[in-house]
Amino acid sequence: MLADILQEAEEKMKKAVEGLRRELASLRAGRANPALLEKVLVSYYGTPTPVNQLATVSTPEARLLVIQPWDRNILPEIEKAILKSDLGLTPSSDGTVIRIAIPQLTEERRTELVKVARKKAEEFRVIVRNARREANDKLKAREKNKEASEDEVKRAQEKVQKTTDSYIQTIDKILATKEAEIMEV
Repeated sequence: MLADILQEAEEKMKKAVEGLRRELASLRAGRANPALLEKVLVSYYGTPTPVNQLATVSTPEARLLVIQPWDRNILPEIEKAILKSDLGLTPSSDGTVIRIAIPQLTEERRTELVKVARKKAEEFRVIVRNARREANDKLKAREKNKEASEDEVKRAQEKVQKTTDSYIQTIDKILATKEAEIMEV
């Protein structure tokens, strides 16, 4: 009975951590990563489609992305979409593949990206804390309705707090790793 509430809260927290990983993967850290292009949508026959669903994106070198579309007719559209995106990347095409050289980040841009990463991490910490608050509210409601004893609820709330602490710690570790990656020259 109380285990359902704990499990639900933990699942929400787990989803928050995965969401943070996805968000931070799309932040440009100075080295080429196919995840950079995940949010770039290409107009494919009138339908906005992610680049990774239209082409193979690979990283042959640390600072180079190569996009090989399955349909060569879509090449100009992919180029336009990358130019329109807020990534600040300039694609170059040879008619069969698109190459994107990832420029070195300036110190100013690195600090800016660290701030963005911290802001995103805080958003996901808030999601974890909200899951904790919801779980605690449900536990208190069970106690109030005499569905659980005060001791059971107290123990369950302690478990929720421990779970919350561990997920917040995980978020902090992910953030620290991303910050180090961004600041690496």
